[in-house]
Amino acid sequence: MIRLYHGSNMAIEHIDLSRSKRGKDFGQGFYLNTNPYQALEMAVRTTRFLNEGEPILSCFEFDEDEATNNGLNIKIFSEYSEEWAEFVVMNRKNNSDVPAHPYDIVIGPIADDTVGVQIRRFIMGYMSASALVEELRFRGDHAVQYFFGTPKAVQFLNRIEL
Repeated sequence: MIRLYHGSNMAIEHIDLSRSKRGKDFGQGFYLNTNPYQALEMAVRTTRFLNEGEPILSCFEFDEDEATNNGLNIKIFSEYSEEWAEFVVMNRKNNSDVPAHPYDIVIGPIADDTVGVQIRRFIMGYMSASALVEELRFRGDHAVQYFFGTPKAVQFLNRIEL
């Protein structure tokens, strides 16, 4: 059992995947972080960007073994790699309602959100995949994100009070 944190401008009582944005690292879904401080930083950024609410952490417990035993399709990127970078680019380019991959849950490093220009350079063929990996590497402590992209996956998150 692992504790995961979601930072937002409001408390998350019930996860509503329809509110998720397209074009994110692992696709349209609900994202959590293993590090409460990084999740809180996201809450502060979200609150500033939306100019409403207040930074709040929501905490969930997740049992990866239980999810795996119940047939969820889980993809794990244990480190930054060319496969990971190409997966991030594929998902960030996807602006449709149809997921770009078959996974219920994706676990892996967070991409640095300030490198949109580098992603465009890669897509246009001006940058190699190995150079893109370095550009996407999160600046700061190694950050791992958990993506829950299907209603079936969300059922394995249990909200708990901090």
